[in-house]
Amino acid sequence: MLAERVASFIERGEATFLLAGAGPDGVRAQEIKESLEQDIQEELGHAQQFAQRIKELYGVVPGSEEFAAEQSYLQPPEDQIDVVHVIKGVIEAERGAIDHYSHIIEATDGIDAVTQDTVINILRDEQGHLRLFEGFLREYEAAGLV
Repeated sequence: MLAERVASFIERGEATFLLAGAGPDGVRAQEIKESLEQDIQEELGHAQQFAQRIKELYGVVPGSEEFAAEQSYLQPPEDQIDVVHVIKGVIEAERGAIDHYSHIIEATDGIDAVTQDTVINILRDEQGHLRLFEGFLREYEAAGLV
């Protein structure tokens, strides 16, 4: 069950991050797009770590037909230069990931130290992504663009 929950979350996250990163247009969007491209690479690494761990636990990594995308906040904005929409969507996604990984850390406490260790390291990455995008949002707010 833990394996399915983790794999499903990762797969949904990758697809929506990929789409969000392709969406925004304009000069201001470039830094956001580059940051998302780096995040996507890290997220893919996380997915590979989880897939390997699931296999080590004799689980089966679910396929794409076994999940439904649920991240409405990462849907492309109507206006392709609405970078703030993308920033807020990424912040929401990172907060969801942090919450999800925190639950996994609690669920594995005293039961599966290897998985817990892996998730703690991934949680650190997600907290860094959150801070980065919160910084982007503060910049836009300070410039009166929100």
